[in-house]
Amino acid sequence: MPRVETVAADTPFGERLATGFGYPLRGAGLATCTALALAHWAGLLPAIGTLASLLVWAATWRYAAECLQHTAHGYANPPDVGVDEAGATGWALTLIHLAAGALFIACAWLAPAALWLLVPILVLAPPAIDMSLAFDGNVLLALNPATWWRTAHGFGGAYLVPVAINLLLGALLALAAFTSHLVPRFVALPLFGFAYTYLIVLAFHLMGALIHQRHERFGLEPEAPKLAEASGQDEDTRLVDATRTLAGNDPVAALHQLADRLRQRNAPAPVHQLYRELLHRQGLRDDLLVHAQIWIAALVAQHEARRALGLVQECCGIDPVFVPDDPRTCGELADLAARLGMGRLAIHLGRGYLAHWPRDEHVPHYGLLVARLLGAQTEHRTEALVLLEKLAAAWPEHPSRNDIALLQRQLAGAA
Repeated sequence: MPRVETVAADTPFGERLATGFGYPLRGAGLATCTALALAHWAGLLPAIGTLASLLVWAATWRYAAECLQHTAHGYANPPDVGVDEAGATGWALTLIHLAAGALFIACAWLAPAALWLLVPILVLAPPAIDMSLAFDGNVLLALNPATWWRTAHGFGGAYLVPVAINLLLGALLALAAFTSHLVPRFVALPLFGFAYTYLIVLAFHLMGALIHQRHERFGLEPEAPKLAEASGQDEDTRLVDATRTLAGNDPVAALHQLADRLRQRNAPAPVHQLYRELLHRQGLRDDLLVHAQIWIAALVAQHEARRALGLVQECCGIDPVFVPDDPRTCGELADLAARLGMGRLAIHLGRGYLAHWPRDEHVPHYGLLVARLLGAQTEHRTEALVLLEKLAAAWPEHPSRNDIALLQRQLAGAA
């Protein structure tokens, strides 16, 4: 079972706010925001564009409602698409927000003097409506002004955070309308769509955080801690604490305890880190490298490749020729290091790939990667040309042969 990332209900809201801005960009949140942003292109379809746009907005509000409920249950990361915690709530939220927008436009055209009364309501009420509707699913209750007052009063000053985000969302919608003639619609739709989706998911996440802090008032029992306990995560925390105490008197016994745990299901990072810390203390160099191979593969599989790169760097300090023992892992980390500007590490991994799997079909790709990075350094340009010559000779029919020849000409001309 994958590790369940949780947040304690007593975490200060200021801390939740600081970390919340990254919430829509983590895991499934980023993928969903991107997909929904691109889906706004459906609004360009002839005849059905309006209906398609409505469906996209419904999907956005529905996912946002799922994020609210997911956060309120103590989960740290956004839910995967298809969790379906919100049910029909997305449609209700979409219709309510569209109705509010239509009411504002109608009032601005027909009775602008009444805007001074309408605007405060449209600014202050939506978070209370959204939270009530997302949890109770009762439209009449959500639209009751008494519910708005109880909700706003119950959260105090923190209630103004989602209010401010809704104001920003409204300003963004207005900006999109006013600049529609300045930016091609094909470009503007996904750009503004991503910004809308980001702000909506952020607002609902923070509303979920407010509910999580006060879950007793809502009669809510957060399920994330229960799931974490059922998966044995609390046991891992206790194991780390007990092993750290034991290591003071008997480090070998502590290592055996951790090794037994690592041979079972996937272990969280603190278990791995303590195990490596104890191996360092005992000077067990070979064991450190063996463990690193296992943990690097696990990190890449868990989409934590950046942490895996840090582990590779640590191991290179122990053994200068260390590389991951799986070609897929080694190659993925070489590509990532190159994208992150970690040229020296990318060259090291690329060279390791060429040395360990010289007949692998991806050798020309990683050979080119190494040659480009070497060729960017005047003192290593000759080395890059030699590598390209070897690649051209060893892979004359490979699809990358034209890229190899092109880079040869470029580097030869720069020499």
